[in-house]
Amino acid sequence: MATGSTFRPRIIGFLCNWCCYGGADLCGVSRFQYPPYLRVIRVMCSGRIDLKFVLKAFLNGADAVFVGGCHLNDCHYNPEGNYDALVMSKICKKLLGHIGINPDRFRLEWVSAGEGIRFAEIMNQFSKSTRQLGPLGSSEGIDKQELAFKLEAALKLVPFIKLVERERLRVPIRTEVEYEKFFASGDLDRLFDEIILEKYTMSQIVSLLQEKPLPTSEIAERLNLNPSEVSRHMGSSSRYGFVRYDVASNCYAIA
Repeated sequence: MATGSTFRPRIIGFLCNWCCYGGADLCGVSRFQYPPYLRVIRVMCSGRIDLKFVLKAFLNGADAVFVGGCHLNDCHYNPEGNYDALVMSKICKKLLGHIGINPDRFRLEWVSAGEGIRFAEIMNQFSKSTRQLGPLGSSEGIDKQELAFKLEAALKLVPFIKLVERERLRVPIRTEVEYEKFFASGDLDRLFDEIILEKYTMSQIVSLLQEKPLPTSEIAERLNLNPSEVSRHMGSSSRYGFVRYDVASNCYAIA
């Protein structure tokens, strides 16, 4: 396994055109030094970074993902865009943690076009912490096949997460103070635990059943769940016609 001193991480960076990309450019022009691990994808606004972009980056082998945008209340493209990025980042970190990926592999920062030295400092810190974590999956103790399975199940869930975000995670007044109150209230945590995690578990179950019919015990073992929890999911899905139970084989299958 690569050590922290020899490991060269692959870091994907989504940088907004108006601020963070300008900061990165100033960083280069001013010759501020940071490790050359970052692979930049230039976007119009941090708010346009979809959760699936982050998940796909990890699925394709990135060891870390960075998103850089304009400072809050100073967006040059969409005044509310970076607030969308802020909510996405909170959901992303919680989802990564549940998947088993260290949330520190994802980072969101605000960097203006005039903050070249700040960009360098952030990338030096992020590169160092990623090197210490090692290749994706190594510090987490997850093999590539299992990690890919979990990420693919999460990707299938993204449209549902976006719906929940649009309907249930909107803050009426978009200011830093209001968002701090919202995150401190625990509403995001409750919605994530009660709604998103429920659907994520079902997404994993469906992915397993698409391979072959399975009994409850094997589903529980593969996903490290309590058999009674799997039975609850199967009962609900059977009522809606998503899965069916075969008495002869004592297995569940896709309906």
